[in-house]
Amino acid sequence: MTDAAHRTASLRRATSESTVELELDLDGTGRSRIDTTVPFFDHMLTAFAKHSLTDLTVRASGDTEIDAHHTVEDVSIVLGQAIRQALGDKSGITRYGDALVPLDEALAQAVVDISGRPYLVHSGEPAGFEFHLIGGHFTGSLVRHAFEAIAFNAALTVHVTVLGGRDPHHIAEAEFKAFARAFRQAKALDPHVEGIPSTKGAL
Repeated sequence: MTDAAHRTASLRRATSESTVELELDLDGTGRSRIDTTVPFFDHMLTAFAKHSLTDLTVRASGDTEIDAHHTVEDVSIVLGQAIRQALGDKSGITRYGDALVPLDEALAQAVVDISGRPYLVHSGEPAGFEFHLIGGHFTGSLVRHAFEAIAFNAALTVHVTVLGGRDPHHIAEAEFKAFARAFRQAKALDPHVEGIPSTKGAL
C-alpha cells in the first residue's frame, strides 16, 4: 500500500509564456495558497484543494496581458503532472470516484478513474458559455481546457457533465467542485485494497 506520507510532489515549469511553481500533498486537509495572477482561476483551484482534501500551493506568472490562456493551461499541465507523480504506482487507492454537486441553480456531475489512460468527456455547458468572461478575463472555454490539461497530464479518465445552470460563475464552480469531490474519492487509500486495483496489475 502506498505510504500516505509520501504522496507529495513539487514541480516547476518555465516557458517563454509562463512560470509555474507548484507543490501538493494528496493526503492533506485542503489547505491552499494560490496565486496564478488569474483571480477566477485562483478561486477554482482553491475550491479544488478544499473539496479534494489536497494541500496545494501554486505560484505562477505569465503573459496575462495577452490572454489568461497560457497561464491557465500551464498551471493545469503542472497540476496534472504533480498529481501523477504524487500517486506513484497507485497501490492501495480506491481508483474510482463520482460526485454530483449543486451550486444554486447549477448542477454538475464528475466521474474520475485513475486509470493511467488519459481521456476527457466534457458536455452540457449551455450554448455560448465558452464566450463568457468570468471574473474579468477568464473565458468559459478555459474550464474545459483546464480539465483537458489536468486529465491528460495526470493520466486520468474524467467525465464532467453540466446537468443544469444559468450563471457562468456557478456552472464553472460546480464543475470544479464536482471534479474535486470525485477525485477525492478516487485517490483515497482503501484499507481493503491490496496492491494495485487493476486485473492487469498496473495503472
